[in-house]
Amino acid sequence: MKLNPECIRDILFDIESETSFGKPFEYEPTRGKITERLLKYEPEEVFYHIKQCELNGYLYNVSWYMDPSCMVIDLMPKAHSFLSDIREDSNWAKTKEISKKVGSTSLNALAEIATGVISSLIQKQLGLQ
Repeated sequence: MKLNPECIRDILFDIESETSFGKPFEYEPTRGKITERLLKYEPEEVFYHIKQCELNGYLYNVSWYMDPSCMVIDLMPKAHSFLSDIREDSNWAKTKEISKKVGSTSLNALAEIATGVISSLIQKQLGLQ
């Protein structure tokens, strides 16, 4: 399956908004437990992207169930940093635009590009550019 950056962003935003101390994020499509933001994706796509986030160190303690469903305890600091960089739609649009130009939509590339976009904006605000 091809990596869908929009799906990753939506998943991370939902996990961020749903989790708190003692309250995990649960994705249970067979029981109708799907956040509104994730309804636009097929369950297989969501599961795939949750797994990719887990494998890339963005998620803390993911439990997988056979029904199929999963539970995520929280985001890792790496995911919080990435979300901070892409939270604004304009920063996300610039990140995606650059990623298309360089031909990479890997999580690592997206995170590096997003960091570069934010660094550039900071330099402009400081009058360094």
